[in-house]
Amino acid sequence: MDIEKFQKNQKTAYLAGEFARLSTKELELERLAKEHPDMGELARADAEHIRKEKAELYARMEDILEKENVEMKASKEIAIEIRAGAGGNEASIFALDLFLMYTKYAAKRGWGITITDESKNELGGYKEVSFIVAGKGAYEALRYESGVHRVQRVPVTEKMGRVHTSTASVAVLPVQEEQKIDIADSDLEVTFTRSGGAGGQNVNKVETAVRILHKPSGIIVRCTSERSQLKNRNRALAILTAKLEELEEEKRAKKEGAERKSQIGTGDRSEKIRTYNILQDRITDHRIGKSWHNIPEIFKGNIEHIIEDLHVVL
Repeated sequence: MDIEKFQKNQKTAYLAGEFARLSTKELELERLAKEHPDMGELARADAEHIRKEKAELYARMEDILEKENVEMKASKEIAIEIRAGAGGNEASIFALDLFLMYTKYAAKRGWGITITDESKNELGGYKEVSFIVAGKGAYEALRYESGVHRVQRVPVTEKMGRVHTSTASVAVLPVQEEQKIDIADSDLEVTFTRSGGAGGQNVNKVETAVRILHKPSGIIVRCTSERSQLKNRNRALAILTAKLEELEEEKRAKKEGAERKSQIGTGDRSEKIRTYNILQDRITDHRIGKSWHNIPEIFKGNIEHIIEDLHVVL
């Protein structure tokens, strides 16, 4: 059985590790049966049990990859959320850099871009920004961008020339046309406000901006991109569904990992995935141990080579 494809995939890596462990144990039992004939029957019985476990694991991994392929083909939109982390104003400026990098890349691919919610600081950086990217292949291309991104540079506001380290988190969620999770209306708290423009001006006088709180999970989604209250509500609900689906997937993966006592590779957004060292003009992705140069061009959306390298390994 070829398990290399499962080892490279974030959603099946932990199962592939368990599969390898069982394979080693199976070989040990086969050796034991040959070297100790008196224990042969028991060892062969244990080995047969392990083979059944392996077959179940393999089927499970195949099922996960098949569902993922269907998901990638079915999803026409992805929701991307970028939030400034540690580093104050510099983190917000970095969040803006990432936003521009992804939107410029999306524009080059001919994908549509819609900002659904944003919050800026006094320097014009993003405290947080949420936006939709619509286009064939968007999820497949950007799926590995989820995680914590770190930048090391001298901020423009730094008078002593000291290097600061700041972070921003990125989440990439596929938005499906058909909901996989049923959400009860009683679990939602929906409020409407006026959509605000730059400088606090109202872009319209009708309460079209939508805020949805999912009370059981505490997840909050806002959408201000549409002029229609109904359209904003539907888009916010679709993003909420994508968030809940991701949450369920992470819970399932962690449960599987705990039961099998193996490491989980879920692509958790709390994991630091990449460092942008501006002074050395070097970007390093810590998951694959590879670096690239020419950060100014990369920030202009020229990230095709990074995406290609990630897909080869991950």
